[in-house]
Amino acid sequence: MTIKPDSMHNLLQRQLRRFLRNSETLPDEFLQLLNAVDQAYKNFDEDRQLIERSLDLMSNELVEQNTQLRAELTERRKAEDRIQFLAYHDYLTGLPNRLLLRDRLQIAMAHARRNQKHVAVLFIDLDRFKNINDSLGHQVGDNLLQQVAERLTHCVRHEDTVSRLGGDEFIVILNEITSLEEATNIARKVADIMTHPFLINGSEFHITPSTGISLYPNDGDDIDTLIKNADAAMYFAKECGRNNHQFFTPDLNSRALHRLSMETNLRRALEREELILHYQPQVDLNTGRVTGLEALVRWQHPELGLIPSSEFIPLAEETGLILPLGKWALYTACARMKEWQDAGLGPISIAVNLSARQFRQQNLSRQVAAVLMETGLDPHCLELELTESLMMHSPGDAIRTLKQLRNLGVRFSIDDFGTGYSSLSYLKRFPIDKLKIDRSFVHGITTGQGDEAIVSAVISLAHSLNLQVVAEGVETREQLVFLHAHKCDSLQGFLFYRPLPEAEVPEILCQRNKAERRSLPRIALV
Repeated sequence: MTIKPDSMHNLLQRQLRRFLRNSETLPDEFLQLLNAVDQAYKNFDEDRQLIERSLDLMSNELVEQNTQLRAELTERRKAEDRIQFLAYHDYLTGLPNRLLLRDRLQIAMAHARRNQKHVAVLFIDLDRFKNINDSLGHQVGDNLLQQVAERLTHCVRHEDTVSRLGGDEFIVILNEITSLEEATNIARKVADIMTHPFLINGSEFHITPSTGISLYPNDGDDIDTLIKNADAAMYFAKECGRNNHQFFTPDLNSRALHRLSMETNLRRALEREELILHYQPQVDLNTGRVTGLEALVRWQHPELGLIPSSEFIPLAEETGLILPLGKWALYTACARMKEWQDAGLGPISIAVNLSARQFRQQNLSRQVAAVLMETGLDPHCLELELTESLMMHSPGDAIRTLKQLRNLGVRFSIDDFGTGYSSLSYLKRFPIDKLKIDRSFVHGITTGQGDEAIVSAVISLAHSLNLQVVAEGVETREQLVFLHAHKCDSLQGFLFYRPLPEAEVPEILCQRNKAERRSLPRIALV
């Protein structure tokens, strides 16, 4: 119980009166003493209150400092846990990374060895994922990778491992399996779950997986060999048309080494000027005259000889070498055409194929403008060939790029028409000049498989849109007769000209300038 100063003062007064029983009032010296004691108690109480306030303040500060210290320790532990997590997990998807993958695979191999079972390594690569990154940006690509990671985890058991190796590559470890069918079932499950569209920012995207599979201990008894062999099987899956799975076989090692050698040599080919252009003429069906040339890249390998583009262009696409290769092809074709025109062998058009990665470059129109300016070629003599799938991947962006190039005076054709997918509404909006019917339809004209109807419909469609039609791969008189009857505009194929080396082109162009006409109409009417 705390005694207040005024209470103490009254208490002293009562005590002093009892002491001085014969006096009703206190003497002055006692009053002074009483006041002195009273003041002393007041001072003591003020000091006590000050000390109590100081202690309360110090206590609050200690509590606050203790709380802050606890928060800092919690954040530090979270940061340490995050660092520890990132050391073993992928930052984007949260899946185990390469380091944790190796640890899990080592444990899985040990368990399989002890229990006389197998381990399957599935190497999964997303087909044409680079096209999404290049055209829509890394944010969309990252979102897609996160969704893919989530779907993959739903395809496997709890004891299995799904990891991201990097980029668009994932590895799945299937523990303690007993048969190939188990790995096959998971590979099919992965393919099936990818068939559903991915929704990103309100838009749907489709992606397919190519999967290579290696087995422990059949295909290797160490981590690096198993992953390498699964990788080789994955590339074989891509060679087989993508969106499938393949098991490793010993001969795939030689294929992988060949591919690596081809990539290395292709990089050097640009530096050593081993790449050349051949030119295949396009012939007007009515006049028989050469109206244009298509530039086709060939690789003159010092040991392997002439390598067709089908064997190295897909590799160039995958590795990014298609960009410097495409730039070289565009410049070389324009420069040669300008030289032939200056020699009085023109004017005709030169057609150059553009890959998807080239077309999606932000500075494509500036690159083309620079080539035209440097070579001096009339822009109207340059025709850029694009596939319909390329343009339909992102139609809005494609239209903007085409309009930028159109402002330069460049012309466009859709190559391999009918093999991809097109929207007729977009086809009408694209500023294109020609449709090129794919050789697969031309080849089927005389087989009775319905290709005649397709070719006829494409020609009618193109003409209704005021577009010219070029039939590719014309090799027989029967094909020629059919195309003439259906009023195809131009032809391209071995029936007339094979792709020609640069040195043989001037002679063909000289013949073009002569008054004589080729006998195409007469052949067609036979």
